[in-house]
Amino acid sequence: MAEALGKVIDRYVPIADYAVIGCTRSIALVSRNGSIDWLCWPRFDSESVFGRILDAEKGGYFAIQPAIPFESKRRYLEGTNVIETTFMTASGIVRLLDLMPVMTELEKQKRLSPFRQLLRRVECVDGEVPIIVMYEPRPDYGRITPALKVRSDSVSCAWRARVLNLRSDAELIVEGGTATAQFNLRAGELRTFALGFDDHTPVVLASIGDEATAEIEGTIAFWREWSGQLTYDGPYRDLVLRSALALKLLTYAPSGAIVAAATTSLPEWIGGERNWDYRYCWLRDASWTVSALYDCGFSNEGAAFLDWLLYSTRLTQPNLQMLYDVFGEAYVPEKTLDDLDGYRGSRPVRIGNAAHAQFQLDVYGEVIGAVDEATQRGAHLDRDSQRLLRRLTETVCERWQEPDAGIWEKRGGARQHVHGKVMAWSALDSALKIADRCHIEVDRAHLEQTKTEIKEAVLTRGFDAENNTFVGIFDEKEVDASLLFIARVGFIDPKDPRMLGTIDAIRSTLGGDGLLYRYDTRKTTDGLPAGEGAFVACTFWLVEALALAGRVDDAHALFDDVVRHANDAGLLSEEIDVHTGALLGNFPQALTHIALLNAALALEEASKKGEAKPRAAASPRETV
Repeated sequence: MAEALGKVIDRYVPIADYAVIGCTRSIALVSRNGSIDWLCWPRFDSESVFGRILDAEKGGYFAIQPAIPFESKRRYLEGTNVIETTFMTASGIVRLLDLMPVMTELEKQKRLSPFRQLLRRVECVDGEVPIIVMYEPRPDYGRITPALKVRSDSVSCAWRARVLNLRSDAELIVEGGTATAQFNLRAGELRTFALGFDDHTPVVLASIGDEATAEIEGTIAFWREWSGQLTYDGPYRDLVLRSALALKLLTYAPSGAIVAAATTSLPEWIGGERNWDYRYCWLRDASWTVSALYDCGFSNEGAAFLDWLLYSTRLTQPNLQMLYDVFGEAYVPEKTLDDLDGYRGSRPVRIGNAAHAQFQLDVYGEVIGAVDEATQRGAHLDRDSQRLLRRLTETVCERWQEPDAGIWEKRGGARQHVHGKVMAWSALDSALKIADRCHIEVDRAHLEQTKTEIKEAVLTRGFDAENNTFVGIFDEKEVDASLLFIARVGFIDPKDPRMLGTIDAIRSTLGGDGLLYRYDTRKTTDGLPAGEGAFVACTFWLVEALALAGRVDDAHALFDDVVRHANDAGLLSEEIDVHTGALLGNFPQALTHIALLNAALALEEASKKGEAKPRAAASPRETV
């Protein structure tokens, strides 16, 4: 069995080997060896066109690389989501530029372009290098092997009402469902590959030549203009900007929704079952997202996300789901793709997410907290939003004593999670602040009374006086990293001895090589086999809790330590294997990068107060 798993693993590259490109509607994962191994069109949660990351044989890919041995390094062009990979060979050096053209709505009206498109340009900068191109689209998660056809200077294929067209100034040879090209490039020579996708619309061929150059220049300009809005100027500016750019890639521009990750079923442990579809939008991240975007200077994105949040929650209110799709639709049924191997043999591969049907008390605190954050920064609430606010607070008052699935969407049955109770308290606390700020009528006496009852229950049943720590579940002993929220939402003073004791208990119980696990899967019943990586966002939550507690030097040291786990492109996944340092889970992970932004902002705020001196910025690891 171990030998068989080893053979499967050898066919996959590490998650850290991927960078991402996108157009604020879809995302592609590009490996260090020049292969696009994941792309869903026309939007994040659509069926994959290239899916080799989930099945090395069936998934499909699009690779451009030297035909001889090479080493590679890469970088994002400054202030952009355009990735440049440099291949170094014995005979010369070539550079591969990868991007998805981004256009404003006004630009789209001026010229025709494919519904979605991808641009790849390879150029020789020194010597002479043979290049090989392999193009294997495998739509519908690898279940379709389309018949490729050569038409003039393009290779086309169609399935259902969808069409792919690959254009190039290199000759493409088609054999069955695969197209290849082989050519030599000398210094100064280049070739362009433009892939267009159309769905129920007239087919438009993607641009090559001078038109492609204009697309590249326009996309670079778009990203640099957007990233120029960043107002953070602290010691971690490069990391903050890369996280902001990653979040922009994960934003579905037509609605303002932000998906949790670009991928599905990348495992939280190699060979394990904790493989989930994260191409949806979680309410759990709401207040953190709004505050991070606004405080980094991206107020348009913060406001757009809030608009999506209020729209989607109106569809199911006063009951809130954990997640919705990018248009706010509530129905995202979960199923498995049993014919796929899964990343490095990690099965099942899932699409959809059954967590949408769970009851999670904490999301009420997140949604109302997001409104609180936005109104603090000048946002106004219309009558429908005010009505929604009142109905949500009523639901919290009615349901706060119920058990729930918890922030981690456990599948082992509902429990009395302390984090959920704290967030219910936070929901009412935020509602009262919003009511004062925006002159909204609420039943103040009832909200205050319920707040008091929640706090008394948490301090009585959710605190272990013997060990001086809050606990994960009422009347039990185990801690949970989500307890770090207690300091953030103001439930008690961040410097309170009970909070400091909780921080110490979490670090000693859930810590591993400077990182934090969410909870101990060996001791906590969650309906799944034990085993997962350290959860990166939790470590950033700890950084923020330490900063709020005045332990700022400790917080800086921890921040420096965790960001070194980012890959050479500055991106982080959901989890990390503390033994090997390997990235685990879906990638890139929005919650991780949101937590990074908030931790950096908390450190900057603490430094401004004179509680610690800013440290030199840490750098992500470099690999070749």
